[in-house]
Amino acid sequence: MKLIEHFVGGKKTPGKSDKKSKVFNPATGEQEKEVKIASKEDLDQAVMVAQKAFEEWSLKPALVRARVMFKFKELIEKNSDELTKLIVSEHGKVYEDAKGSLTRGLEVVEFACGIPHLIKGEFSENVGTSVDSWSIRQPLGVVAGITPFNFPAMVPMWMFPIAIACGNTFILKPSEKDPSCAIKLAELLKEAGLPDGVFNVVNGDKEAVDAILTNKDIKAVSFVGSTPIAKYIYENSAKNEKRVQALGGAKNHLVVMPDCDLESAVNGLMGAAYGSAGERCMAQSVAVAVGDIGDELVSRLSKKAEALKVGPGMDKSSEMGPLVTKEHLEKVKGYVDLGVNEGAKLIVDGRNLKLQGYENGFYIGGCLFDHVKKEMRIYNEEIFGPVLSVVRVKNFEEAAKLINDHEYGNGVSIYTRDGDAGRTFASKIQVGMVGINVPIPVPMAFHSFGGWKRSLFGDSGMHGMEGIKFYTKLKTVTSRWPSGVRSNAEFVMPTMK
Repeated sequence: MKLIEHFVGGKKTPGKSDKKSKVFNPATGEQEKEVKIASKEDLDQAVMVAQKAFEEWSLKPALVRARVMFKFKELIEKNSDELTKLIVSEHGKVYEDAKGSLTRGLEVVEFACGIPHLIKGEFSENVGTSVDSWSIRQPLGVVAGITPFNFPAMVPMWMFPIAIACGNTFILKPSEKDPSCAIKLAELLKEAGLPDGVFNVVNGDKEAVDAILTNKDIKAVSFVGSTPIAKYIYENSAKNEKRVQALGGAKNHLVVMPDCDLESAVNGLMGAAYGSAGERCMAQSVAVAVGDIGDELVSRLSKKAEALKVGPGMDKSSEMGPLVTKEHLEKVKGYVDLGVNEGAKLIVDGRNLKLQGYENGFYIGGCLFDHVKKEMRIYNEEIFGPVLSVVRVKNFEEAAKLINDHEYGNGVSIYTRDGDAGRTFASKIQVGMVGINVPIPVPMAFHSFGGWKRSLFGDSGMHGMEGIKFYTKLKTVTSRWPSGVRSNAEFVMPTMK
């Protein structure tokens, strides 16, 4: 049984805790690895290592830090196949989807390569007579990321490349369900020339998370996960005087207008609802059928959902892989049971899917509900599985109100040929990321990722300039060099003359 250890100070280490967790291959349902689970003492030791490394790393010129990122980018590309296979083996998503998620992480590395330009301050000459003023951005110190199982490469790479390029040192606490990718990323960073202790991986559970939240030397925490945990991270980080960005849950809607290109909308929904087995915070889990489009939409969706090719992630013919764990599979099946009990019409039922040779794998087929009502739990709660609900509304205004009234505000899309409808939707909808004829509106690395309402706790999104601001503190300097005539002390509020 392969044992996955922590990565601290430039090398793998078992830590002092004897606690372990099982790591499964979701395609077969078999345990293939074990991962060490850190104690508070293990986490605190990693922070000490990172704090010491910060003393030198923070003084490195931005250009030197950028060169490490350039080399890291090269190594990610060189080792893309190995990293992708690690994701598939522990998460279960199909190979091309895993590869795509790695690419979206790589885009943030590419963005971080421009750090010398990105952290430039501003300068004002002669704000007062012979007085100049300028601003500079400086690193915070040791920062931490707590990341989910669904994107073991992409989400950490939305955090640490920018944090490290800004001069911080980083503690990553990945999901214990699929930890191998984080260790490989750490090894590649070391190979890229990153000094020991600048990037560290500590595997763990709630004890490690709480240790991050209470450690006084950790200055900022980034998190992606469910809303209840995001709120917990936000509250406890703030209580311990840390910066925090905590991205929570979602219930993303895709509005299908009567005038849209319906085939494009259906294809968009199929990929957005069933890609990665629905285990995405940007998954489109609600299709809002406007006017009389509902019957045709459901008819086309049902045919495609029934034909969805479900299988192991390494099978090139698979369109959707298994769920990550047996426990999560049972949770998703439970939501389908609940939807039936709540009175929604189950058009496509994937609960009894069995694959020959993979009978113990964590598989479920695509599920499709019609006539879902806004009072139902399957509409209000995040299922995080391949379950698509169709809600029917009379008009555009009712669709917008439905979305704006929901507690989540992560991502949303509309399919329409009407430019006025698209523009009004983008302007008025109370959601952080909006797509127009785009099914999954994930921003590029040079823009920022983040939702509204209970999908984001904290006032800062991820990557882009939001990431630069989050991982640096602003300092403004006002300077006057005396000409040799010293002025007397002044005891009033200074003003510029």
